[in-house]
Amino acid sequence: MTKADLVEQVAEKTGLTRTDVAATVDAFLDAVKRTLENGSNIEIRGFGTFKIKPRKARKARNPRTGDVVPVPDRKIPVFKPSNEFKNLVMNSEKNRM
Repeated sequence: MTKADLVEQVAEKTGLTRTDVAATVDAFLDAVKRTLENGSNIEIRGFGTFKIKPRKARKARNPRTGDVVPVPDRKIPVFKPSNEFKNLVMNSEKNRM
């Protein structure tokens, strides 16, 4: 599903215009980005948590040359689904089989 597909589904369900829904989706995504950029977490009950996870520095190997390459420590965004969301997905998979 693309962002355009998401906008279309929300517009159909709510009766709002695609333009209004697209602006809302963009505003939501921008808020998530800004919050994570500032180092804060976002918890949406029943859906999941967006947070920043630190990764330690390590040494990697270039597969082409075999040389050791240092990889600096960094922070990456992660999403952890709630148990309710995981159960919903797991049960929908069982129903499709």
